Amino acid sequence: MRNLLIILLVALLAAACGSAPSNNTVANTGNQNSASAPAQVLTVTERPAHISEMASKRGEQDNAAPSITIAEPKEGATIASSTVKVELTLEGDLKGYMPHKDAETQMGNHIHVILDNQPYEAYYLIKNGPFELRNVSDGEHTLRVFPSRPWHESYKNEGAFKMVRFTVKNGGANSAKPATTNTGQPMSTGTPEGKEMKTSIAGPVEAAKPLLTYSRPKAEYKGIEADPIMIDFWLIGGKLTGDGGDLTIRMSVDNAPPQTISKWAPVWFKGWQAGNHTVKLELLDQSGNVIDNGGYNRTTREITVVK
Repeated sequence: MRNLLIILLVALLAAACGSAPSNNTVANTGNQNSASAPAQVLTVTERPAHISEMASKRGEQDNAAPSITIAEPKEGATIASSTVKVELTLEGDLKGYMPHKDAETQMGNHIHVILDNQPYEAYYLIKNGPFELRNVSDGEHTLRVFPSRPWHESYKNEGAFKMVRFTVKNGGANSAKPATTNTGQPMSTGTPEGKEMKTSIAGPVEAAKPLLTYSRPKAEYKGIEADPIMIDFWLIGGKLTGDGGDLTIRMSVDNAPPQTISKWAPVWFKGWQAGNHTVKLELLDQSGNVIDNGGYNRTTREITVVK
């Protein structure tokens, strides 16, 4: 009996001290020796040098004060078509500013055209005719427009932002038709510049209340554009705390702690890691609550950073 107990004790000790199977050992070693990727930390930085160089070549355009008017659709209009033509006029102290697209770089001054709270579409060929919002669903809609520089920084002078509300009735939009990514066609085809729109309905926007219009960031960033990345927006109906008001903007990226933006100006953040990211901007009152205005004061966009 004593010998049996000794044998059992030796067996238990051997099992406790023995090595795990080889495949588990590799996995565990890998976990111990490989450091996890550091968390993304975004910090404010200066406007990048290549943007400053681009701006310096534009003469006085960055000091322009463009004023925009929405000729069509008119405020409160009812449109019996799923294609909504956006006709704009541009006036003011332009200092040479005019929307266009450079054939080589595919960049240039343009107008940001926003239906409801969808990502903006870039309208470059304003001299050639209206921009078409295609396949717009039946219902009430809000249209917002403002002029932008080639790197998508908006002009923020008085008169640069306009908004109208309109209704599409019996327009015949095809809800099963996917939105395309084609934002303009060669003018030789005679096809107006335009975009297929995703299904959306406007919220009850009140023009007298503070309204945040998300502009950038959007879509994909790669190469020299991938870091830093600009945060830009339009604000009406109030001022941020850094501009003498009582409003703030809360910016959240992925699951990181939010940051506060207190001045109405483009903000460049560096430290972006490759991959997909979620960017959210929220307009807060002095008590830190999101100001409700059609649901547009809390906007989220998905972007992709390629490095």
